[in-house]
Amino acid sequence: MKKELPVLFMTMFSVAIAVSLFGLQDGDKPGAESMETAAARLSSLTEQTVDPAEWGKLFPAQYADYLRTSERTGTKYGGGGSGAIARSRLEENPHLKTLFAGYAFAADYRARRGHAYMLADQRETLRVEAPFSQSGACLQCHSSNVTVYRNQGVADGAPGSPSEPLTSRNGYAQLQRGFEKVGKMPFEEATKLVDHPLACIDCHDPKTMKLRVTRPAFIQGIIAFAASGAIAAQFSSIEKWRAGNRAEPYDPNEAASKQEMRSFVCGQCHAEYGYDTEITLFYPWNNGFKGDDIESYYNSYKMPDGRTFSDWKHEESGAEVLKAQHPEFELWSQGIHSRSGVSCADCHMPYRKEGESQMSDHYVRSPMLGKLEACRDCHKSTAEEVREDVEDIQERTNRMLRRAEESVVELIREIVAARAAGYEDNQLQEAQEFQRGAQWRVDFIGSENSMGVHASGEAFRMLTEAMDLAARGRTAVQNMRLR
Repeated sequence: MKKELPVLFMTMFSVAIAVSLFGLQDGDKPGAESMETAAARLSSLTEQTVDPAEWGKLFPAQYADYLRTSERTGTKYGGGGSGAIARSRLEENPHLKTLFAGYAFAADYRARRGHAYMLADQRETLRVEAPFSQSGACLQCHSSNVTVYRNQGVADGAPGSPSEPLTSRNGYAQLQRGFEKVGKMPFEEATKLVDHPLACIDCHDPKTMKLRVTRPAFIQGIIAFAASGAIAAQFSSIEKWRAGNRAEPYDPNEAASKQEMRSFVCGQCHAEYGYDTEITLFYPWNNGFKGDDIESYYNSYKMPDGRTFSDWKHEESGAEVLKAQHPEFELWSQGIHSRSGVSCADCHMPYRKEGESQMSDHYVRSPMLGKLEACRDCHKSTAEEVREDVEDIQERTNRMLRRAEESVVELIREIVAARAAGYEDNQLQEAQEFQRGAQWRVDFIGSENSMGVHASGEAFRMLTEAMDLAARGRTAVQNMRLR
């Protein structure tokens, strides 16, 4: 009996926290059911409970919010719109077909939609159909995968049981082993293993409801970032770890504050990644979060065959180029909100009252779709003034982005013309490298979903550099022709 008392105490303590933070009762009155009843209900959730509907029986308000992510919404610079399928970015911006020539994104590239669509949209895109070949690595950000990774990891020889806590040594080993195994599968095989898009278990511990990160690439990426010398002033837990003895790698699930976790759980998917069929998908944060830091890491990253990492060889120019993928976390980390301690969830999942309890709004969406209440916690302007400020940033960023895209397209045309005139790729290497740098910066801001709002100064800096690099690339082609 003595051995059972600490377990019972911890269980009741966890329930008390969950009741306080989330409200386990069915009605609007906090404490409507006893702790004993709440404990029995919470015990129904395990590390294998994936279906959000099961969690919704305990947290009906959060679940009702979550279901609203299926609403077909859109803003001028974000969201898929109200149609049955998301808006085509290729139709809206013809330059993209030139930028992505020879890559799957030149065939199908659509605006993002709510979390409810993240798995369906990945299954239905033309990028997973012939002649393209995708792998199970896509599921890292497009599905609820934590139980699949752990189950597959155990089946592949990882120690322990999938019922153990995720953050145990065995739990992490299972997660990583399964991630590597599923990532090597063909997409059509791997996608059969998952049933849900983002689910509660991907962000919450089923026993305590504590926020947690579960994506292996994020865990490894943030470990690499912590071990780097990159500025981390916005993450006090990383600075604290760096000042310690570093006997163990940085563990966000153990060290990060609740406020940091309100960004980390979002950043585990809304982030740039590197991938190739010869390697395991990774987050390229070894040098830092800035676009330049990521580019420098890619430029130093050697594939197993010795070549420098690239996403594909541009079909028209022959340049080895990079494709950015939704780097919201990275751009946010360079902005005033990050430096001020404002998390992703503060704006996209703001706190609201539910009865007498406070909860995060689980209808995850752009603040621009609401009344901007969260913004006004810090900004003393009216909601309309805040909206005008955001729209002004987006309009200016969009204009500069379009000019930068045009500059890169002009460079590509110059290189194509030189190749048609008989110049070889070894003669055009300098111009191709300028294309790689310019296109990376353009795509980093273009594929990021805030249209500059997450860090307007950084967005403008990167786009200015993109235009400069494109101009230098055109000059390189012209000088070569004069020789």
